[in-house]
Amino acid sequence: MTLSFWRYSHLALAVFSAAFLVLASVTGVILAVDAIQEKAPPYKVENFDKITLGETLPVLKKAYPEITELSVNHNQFVTLQGIDQEDNDVNAYIDARTGKILGTPIKKSEFIQWTTALHRSLFLKETGRFIVGFISFLLVLISISGFALILNRQRSLRSLFSKIVKENFAQYYHIFLGRLSLIPILIIALSGTYLTLEKFNFFLEKTDSEEKTEMVTTSPISKKETSTSVFKNTLLADVQKIEFPFSDDPEEYYIITLKDREIEVNQITGAIVSETPFPLQTLASNLSLDLHTGRASILWAIILGIASLNILFFIYSGFAMTLKRRASRIKNKYKTQESTFILLVGSENGSTLLFANAIQKQLLAHGEKVFLTELNNYSVYPKAKHLIVFTSTHGLGDAPSNASKFISLINKTEQQQKINISVVGFGSEAYPDFCGYAQEIDVLLAKQNWTERFLELHTVNEKSAEEFVGWVQLWSAKTGIPLSTTPSLYNEVPKGLQKITVLNKTSISDTEHTFLLTLRASRNAKFTSGDLLAIYPANDNQERLYSIGNHNGNIQLVVKLHPSGLGSGYLYNVEPGSIFKARIIKNQTFHFPKKASKVALISNGTGIAPFLGMLEQNKKKIEIHLYCGFRKATETVLGYEKFSTEIIQKQQLKSFHVALSREENHNYVMDLIKRDADFFVDLLTQGGVVMICGSLAMQKDVEAVLDTLCLDKTGKGIADYKANGQVLTDCY
Repeated sequence: MTLSFWRYSHLALAVFSAAFLVLASVTGVILAVDAIQEKAPPYKVENFDKITLGETLPVLKKAYPEITELSVNHNQFVTLQGIDQEDNDVNAYIDARTGKILGTPIKKSEFIQWTTALHRSLFLKETGRFIVGFISFLLVLISISGFALILNRQRSLRSLFSKIVKENFAQYYHIFLGRLSLIPILIIALSGTYLTLEKFNFFLEKTDSEEKTEMVTTSPISKKETSTSVFKNTLLADVQKIEFPFSDDPEEYYIITLKDREIEVNQITGAIVSETPFPLQTLASNLSLDLHTGRASILWAIILGIASLNILFFIYSGFAMTLKRRASRIKNKYKTQESTFILLVGSENGSTLLFANAIQKQLLAHGEKVFLTELNNYSVYPKAKHLIVFTSTHGLGDAPSNASKFISLINKTEQQQKINISVVGFGSEAYPDFCGYAQEIDVLLAKQNWTERFLELHTVNEKSAEEFVGWVQLWSAKTGIPLSTTPSLYNEVPKGLQKITVLNKTSISDTEHTFLLTLRASRNAKFTSGDLLAIYPANDNQERLYSIGNHNGNIQLVVKLHPSGLGSGYLYNVEPGSIFKARIIKNQTFHFPKKASKVALISNGTGIAPFLGMLEQNKKKIEIHLYCGFRKATETVLGYEKFSTEIIQKQQLKSFHVALSREENHNYVMDLIKRDADFFVDLLTQGGVVMICGSLAMQKDVEAVLDTLCLDKTGKGIADYKANGQVLTDCY
């Protein structure tokens, strides 16, 4: 309940204020950059913090016959207003040590003035100031609720900065940057709220009588005051403004505005004649302005600019996470009263629900009546035969937000018939209480008199589709319902796919079912031969992988068109010039070895694609021998032979061997390996590398032949060379 309160409060406040926060953040970044640029001109003198009024005032009075005012701004630039030796009016930045003019004050540009007005009041005058102030207050609440959510997730202040499990980009950086930006954003929000309240006279000002009591009335100067000169003891860095006396008359005083008070000073002795401390409201206002604008420190201005950028990111990532949760909404075809399969889900951000949805869809396809709901909606299921719980764990062994009521509901609600129970826990082994809540539920269900354990508790680390498939296999085998065991079916549809442009495609014929596809990736894409191209032909999470050959900086695929092949059919139907979306997967375990002195490449059919690219990239002229198996001597195979001749002439390939299984003198690639048995044994014993790409059946046969050869001649099996990184495979 508490978690839900903070989460929905955080979301509601963000939704209400998002548009205004975007405006405030964008303008805040611009003004932060302006505050940094303000400090760039060289108008601040060296060791400014050590200059006293006693050092600078005599120098300035000598250089300028008449001075009306001296001011020090938040950048510690000193501005003098007066008349110089040639009776010219002066209003300039000066060197406080010498009186030398350094530059002329320049007004803010129209763009900065426009940005400042938009930031302060949205061009709506007092109404706009009120709106901006109210949004600042909402930002305070958003920061507090965000901190409560992080604290709830991390469980304690001590572990506030402990490791965050990266479930997805938006979630990870929303939390990571939120922890770093919390204090700066809270300061921005609080100071902005205070400045607005002050603008509308929310804080009571002191009355005239109260101000008078703070004045120190003029009185005769004592000997002690005479010896204690303000000029000797006051640093110019502590001064905001000095109003000079009009004449040398001792009754004319310096009026000096310091950071916390205003004083009148005798121009002869330097003694304080009167003093007016600033009220607390004024000090708070100046502090709020310094904190909100970053005008006093270039470092703080940079922090404010970064914090404003982070606010923009939080708006994006927050809504991205919300949309992801909504995308995982539950839809049911059957009602609870008629369903025989009940799927209960506990999920903090919707990722667990994706697995449950995949199981629900398959069971419905098999004609089963299925009902999917959250654990908090647990009730009586009169026709249920199977109850499957899919749940993540929040924090340190706690229930996710949509499962917080489940334990109490179990104790109140009893089923009327025996039901088979299975529990699947999702979590991260990075946390000490890995799948802690799933374990708690599993124990609780086992104690109920209406349950019958169907499978032992199964845990899944880091949303691993492979580990989840392990449970699917066990459950399918026991129920007889054939659910899919393809891991990609249970993966999320990847976001941020890149655009791939089709450059060229060869055609197939009655005798040739293989085609070559040349593609161009984006400029920023980095890949090498042996990497994988993942395509999504059904525009869902069904992923198809193809080995990449790097051909002159482009992607080259060799694809066999299958009559009902989803992936191959999709690729064959793309036309030159068209664009589709895919992603490139780094395949580090199948990159061309950098240190091997000799390499044998073995492939069949489409497995030749990465090898063609590796040969092109063999600029170091490492000794390579290529062994390929095909069915017939088609035009494509003849093209490979022509290419091999050219690449042999360039010394990027040593030899090319072809096996044709459907020709008159047919043979297989395994026959070629047996023929060259001594070569392969010598290659492996001398540290060479064998790379295999193509079908799994071919890999199995090739490895069996190599295993026999190596055992006979060296006493070591193929497994030893695999463990040593000398046999690399990429087969499907």
